[in-house]
Amino acid sequence: MKKTLFGTDGIRGIANEYPMTPEIMVRLGRAIVAGLPDSEGEKRIIIGKDTRLSGDMIESALSAGICSMNGDVFLAGVLPTPAIACLAASGLYDAGIVISASHNPFYDNGIKIFNRAGFKVSDDIEAAIEDNVLNDNFEDNRLLSNDIGIINRIESPGDKYIAFLKNILPPDYSLKGLRIILDCANGATYQTAPKLFADLGAEIKILAASPDGTNINENCGSQHTQNLREMVLKDHANMGFAFDGDGDRLIAVDDLGNEITGDHILAVCAKYLKETGELKNNAVVSTVMSNVGLHETLKNLGIRHVIADVGDRHVLKAMQESHAVIGGEDSGHMIFLGRHTSGDGIFTALRLAQVIQATSQKLSDLVKIIKIYPQVLLNVPIREKTDISKISELSDIIKKVENALGERGRVLVRYSGTQPLCRVMVEGPDPDDTMRFCQDIADVITEKMGAA
Repeated sequence: MKKTLFGTDGIRGIANEYPMTPEIMVRLGRAIVAGLPDSEGEKRIIIGKDTRLSGDMIESALSAGICSMNGDVFLAGVLPTPAIACLAASGLYDAGIVISASHNPFYDNGIKIFNRAGFKVSDDIEAAIEDNVLNDNFEDNRLLSNDIGIINRIESPGDKYIAFLKNILPPDYSLKGLRIILDCANGATYQTAPKLFADLGAEIKILAASPDGTNINENCGSQHTQNLREMVLKDHANMGFAFDGDGDRLIAVDDLGNEITGDHILAVCAKYLKETGELKNNAVVSTVMSNVGLHETLKNLGIRHVIADVGDRHVLKAMQESHAVIGGEDSGHMIFLGRHTSGDGIFTALRLAQVIQATSQKLSDLVKIIKIYPQVLLNVPIREKTDISKISELSDIIKKVENALGERGRVLVRYSGTQPLCRVMVEGPDPDDTMRFCQDIADVITEKMGAA
């Protein structure tokens, strides 16, 4: 069954418009309970959210649907996505739900679902849930009043998450002596990140930790690092860490104020893990969006590079198949399998800081192992997602650019899995040519299928 409700990372859309409406969320709550593996007694589902204005509305509707199917709800409140993943795997719950649209603006919202092992649910389960939602299969199967579930509030869930992170760090882990700036994106990390970094001994300053429901990701966080870069330089900090709205991504800033992306982080951490004997199966997973420079770096380090499709779900699958312990995306979504089941911006920051402490090197020096080729990424708003291969003018311009680049670069054109966008990525040796080639392709997309 082809899914139309779920995208590459759950369900996402404008809050209070289809599919992110209270009516659909009630159906979704019912469908999630019905789609979970059989277990004795009521289904226990933990729900977390980021700081968006619409979070309460969606949480209430989901909870109503779950309770109507004899499920018990456990509300964790504002908590990062990876926190819900680890709590879902605690043995206390049958599933975890995160209400968030990640790095999107506040007016969007979304749903991510985790199973009792802490992994995102499979495509098959998503398809079954989607079928039940779209067909409202439980409308005529209402339970008796004594079979309705209840809603509980979890006490100190953030402390439980912090304890989990501390437990998967080395016993003597410390950030003493490091001056770190944290940008919490006015999102889900605004409470847990500052507390944890302070507990570990870092000297910290905090940016974007005053959420008001509408300022999540607004000129802050992993998508907007200008303020963080300026603060790192002004305060002579060792580094800065920028999380996205739901806390599963990390973009860093080095001591010279340079932005450090996921490819940099993968290269630095992979080298350290190999040197310490922790790089299981000598493999690192990244996606087709990763820079050519990462591939060259891993090759020079003698590390096997496995390339997956875009999306953390595909990265995780490739990691499991290759028995890799580290994988991620250039966007900053990193998975350290064996220690965590989900991408976690806070844990990634702690792992990167660990390398800095262990090697006594500055982050600006560590990242010199990778040479990043000029890369341009343009997002083009579109009316609908037409088969790209059937648009002859687009195929022609892509072929023309590929011929011009030869073996010195590459082109990738793909649709966003969560937004009505076509993403155009061009990589090449010359920044001006790379920008021009990328714009040429984007112009054809705008002409042939751009949004009105």
